[in-house]
Amino acid sequence: MANSPQAKKRARQAEKSRVRNAGQRSNLRTFVKKVLAAVKAGDLAKAQAAFKVAEPVLDSAVNKGIIHKNKAARGKSRLNARIRALASGV
Repeated sequence: MANSPQAKKRARQAEKSRVRNAGQRSNLRTFVKKVLAAVKAGDLAKAQAAFKVAEPVLDSAVNKGIIHKNKAARGKSRLNARIRALASGV
């Protein structure tokens, strides 16, 4: 357990950021799942619309330090690849 006042404050701050980050991460996953659900349903227009919404959410998570920029880029690339595959009818 933290003993010094500085360590106690850092523990309080870490708990606040942990809760905030968990909410942001959950929100991020929700938007990604909406894209995947639309792709699985075979609805191209809905998938593209969901991707347009999810893309800035991924970028925002990078700016907030929730995920690494390469993880966001990889996620966007994979989602877009699924949408392209759906569009081409593969």
